[in-house]
Amino acid sequence: MARKSAPDDLLAPLTLAVGQEELLLDRAVAEVVAAAKAADPDTDVRDLPPGALQPGSLAELTTPSLFAERKVIVVRAAQDLSADSVKEVKAYLDAPVEEVIMVLVHAGGPKGKGLLDAAKKAGAREVACAKLTKAGERLAFVRNEFRKLGRAATPEAGQALLDSLGSDLRELAAACNQLTADIEGTIDETAVATYYSGRAEATGFEVADLAVTGRAAEALERLRWALAVGQPPTGITYALAAGVRSIGRLATVGRNMRPADLARELGMPPWKVDRVRQQMRGWTGDGVAAALTAVAQADAAVKGGSDDPAYALERAVVAVARASRAGARPY
Repeated sequence: MARKSAPDDLLAPLTLAVGQEELLLDRAVAEVVAAAKAADPDTDVRDLPPGALQPGSLAELTTPSLFAERKVIVVRAAQDLSADSVKEVKAYLDAPVEEVIMVLVHAGGPKGKGLLDAAKKAGAREVACAKLTKAGERLAFVRNEFRKLGRAATPEAGQALLDSLGSDLRELAAACNQLTADIEGTIDETAVATYYSGRAEATGFEVADLAVTGRAAEALERLRWALAVGQPPTGITYALAAGVRSIGRLATVGRNMRPADLARELGMPPWKVDRVRQQMRGWTGDGVAAALTAVAQADAAVKGGSDDPAYALERAVVAVARASRAGARPY
C-alpha cells in the first residue's frame, strides 16, 4: 500500500480522515461505507467508537470471512489508541488484508502523530476534516451544500444563513436541506428571510428551541406540524443536536468573557449567544449528555429506516425537554 491512493478512490484499502469537524468526519466515513455497500451489499461494517479497539482485537476484526464479503473497519479517535493497539495497526498497514477497507479517524495534531505518519507513508487516501474557522470557508461550505443539492443560491443567501445560524456545520447543512425542500427557484436573501420569519414554526430549529427550554407539549406540536409539511426527519435531529450542543459549548467557555469575544470563540452571532444563555437555565452536564444520547438514538432510528420515524423523534423531543430540567445544579 506504499503507493498513494487516489483522492476519489472510496474503496482504497486505507482512508485517513483528519481533523476535528464532526460533520466532515462523519461524512468521510459515510462515503466510504456507502461506496463499499454499493460494490457489495453484504459488506460487513464495524464502526468502532473511541476506545473500542483493544490490543489483540484487530486481528480478529480483519480476519477474512468464510463468505468472503467485503469489510469496512472504522477506527474512531485513532489518536487516543494505546501503544499496543498502535503497534498492531502499524503492523496491519504493512500487510493489509484483501477485501478489508480501514478508515482511521484522527484528530490531527501532535497526539498520535506516529500513527498518522505511518498511515500517510502507507499510501492512505487522505480526507481533510479540519474545522472551518474562517467566514469565507463557511460561506464556501454553504455554497457547496446547495451545489450538491442541485440548487442555485445567491452569495447573499449564503451570508444570510451564516448571520442567522452561526458556524455549526450540521445546522447549516440542515438549513440548506430545508430551504431546498421548501423554496422553488433560486434561493436568495429574501427567500431565506421569508423562510425564517414566516415558516419558522415548521422548522427543526423551532422544535429544538422549544425542547431545550423544557416546553415538551409545544415542541411536540411543532414537530408534528414540521413533519406534516415535509420537513426531513434528519434535519430535525440535526437541529435538536445543535441546540443541545450549543448549550454544552457555552457552558464550557469562560463566564467572564466579553460578549463579542464569547461570540467569536463560539462562532455564533451575538444574538444567538444571548438566546442560548437564556436556554441554559435548568441544564446540567448530565442533562446535556442524556439529551445527546437520546438524539443520537433517534438519528440512528431515522437513518436506519425506522418503521415509525415520527415516534422516534417524539421520544427524543420528550427526552430533551426532560433533560433541560435534569437537576438542582444548573450550569
